[in-house]
Amino acid sequence: MNIKILSRNPNLYSTKRLVEAAKKRKHDVQVIDPLKCDLVIEKRNPNIYYKGEYILDTDAIIPRIGASVTFYGTAVVRQFEMMGAFSTIDSEALVRSRDKLRSLQVLSRAKIGLPKTVFTNYSRDVNGVIQQVGGTPLVIKLLEGTQGLGVVLAETKNAAKSVIEAFNGLQARVIVQEFIKEAKGADIRVFVVDGHVVGAMKRQGKEGEFRSNLHQGGSAEVIELTDEEEIAAIKAAKAMRLGVAGVDLLQSARGPLILEVNSSPGLEGIEKATGKDIARTIIQYIEKNV
Repeated sequence: MNIKILSRNPNLYSTKRLVEAAKKRKHDVQVIDPLKCDLVIEKRNPNIYYKGEYILDTDAIIPRIGASVTFYGTAVVRQFEMMGAFSTIDSEALVRSRDKLRSLQVLSRAKIGLPKTVFTNYSRDVNGVIQQVGGTPLVIKLLEGTQGLGVVLAETKNAAKSVIEAFNGLQARVIVQEFIKEAKGADIRVFVVDGHVVGAMKRQGKEGEFRSNLHQGGSAEVIELTDEEEIAAIKAAKAMRLGVAGVDLLQSARGPLILEVNSSPGLEGIEKATGKDIARTIIQYIEKNV
């Protein structure tokens, strides 16, 4: 097969591993920068012009689209789909997953456990917002934040009011979420491919840090999921219509609670923690569908 990996940096761990896995399985593979693709749109003849030539005969693409380039990156994915290529991440699912509020609404509708969340149109009733999530401590998240950036833990009512009012004053969109104390600064990243859990790791925030993201200095170890956790992760990926997904969940007294479903999950942390060849599983997913 002819496989294209949409990535701005061919030297990233995830990109390199996908190239390696594709070559091992005897596929032709090329890394292309989605931002350097020109989209040619005409009746019944969509094309992509890249570095002086048209891209032809692409069987499948693996989008590795960063959050900052979602708009144009998704347009490129959609163009490949129009040209008949299979995508490991559907363009509409990619757009949906990047909208945190919409994602939570989709998951809620699918009856999946979530931390209680409040979103308002810069409400002046900050006390009411705080009460809606059960008081402090609580978590405040920028809708556009990634990799743990733009996430604040407010431990007191005064702190919560100050942060929310500051974001409101800047007209920065935020969601306010209940703090799950029993999670103890840890979350679980579950890697789901084609409706099956292919790996899971528990990520623990460094001492004094409630964010467990590896980008924020957290550590990771392999974990065996409970049946309830596995089912929740698979349901979340299915609700978001993602063939490849990184599902982040918290362990709580009322069962697993989904934090986020990532459409471009990194491979480095999960492969090193579990020792599994996740990149090969993604290539096998393509083989099954093309």
